[in-house]
Amino acid sequence: MQLTLVHTRYQLLETVRIPIAVVGSAFFPAAAMLFFVVPFAGKDAVGATYATASMVTFAVMSANIFQYGIGVAEDRAQPWDPYTRTLPAGPGPRLAGRVLAGLVLTYLSLIPVVVIGATLTAAQITPMAFLLAIGTVAVVSVPFTLMGLAIGYSLPSKAAIVVAQIIFFPLAFGGGLLSAPDEAPGFIEVIAPYLPTRGAVELMWATVGDYPARPLPLTMLGVWVVALATLAVWAYRRDEGRRFS
Repeated sequence: MQLTLVHTRYQLLETVRIPIAVVGSAFFPAAAMLFFVVPFAGKDAVGATYATASMVTFAVMSANIFQYGIGVAEDRAQPWDPYTRTLPAGPGPRLAGRVLAGLVLTYLSLIPVVVIGATLTAAQITPMAFLLAIGTVAVVSVPFTLMGLAIGYSLPSKAAIVVAQIIFFPLAFGGGLLSAPDEAPGFIEVIAPYLPTRGAVELMWATVGDYPARPLPLTMLGVWVVALATLAVWAYRRDEGRRFS
């Protein structure tokens, strides 16, 4: 545990030394709140609550896909990365430290969204629901963390940037993050249940309101977690094998 905390501290210090890396992950969700949620759903308590939950999911997705996808790929290109792989502690503390640091940065990226929702909209949430939402954020981070790790360990940094960008917006639109619950265009409603973003946002909607999360999106979310975990492990082992073969 102590080694994990050391790696967590290292990852956080490395990130905060470049403030734009922290600001960037919070910018798009906060901008979406200001330009789309506040003017169109800000006065509707139910609509604003669900929209804020959607933007929280948007922020979680953004922070994890880009943070891990691009960050891991860039780290792999540095001499420090292969050196740390030779240390006797093994990969566990290093990967756990990266994940913990990523979760801290994810929560930081949510602050502007929550502040905008609380001050500029009629969104309402009980203290208990707010605490549950904090825990739900950690749960819905899992598939996007794994997705980012799979990208980061599979591709060089320049390719990882492109792939992360290509994947991000279709998942956001296709999962219905930019629409009110069950009010997305017809073709979005058809494909959304099969995307990890839909299961994630339905969990958030169910946490902050009375939305009944459906079995299909939640089942597919679990399928995505297993598939992405398998892909991330495979990518890590392949990268490990290339470096030490």
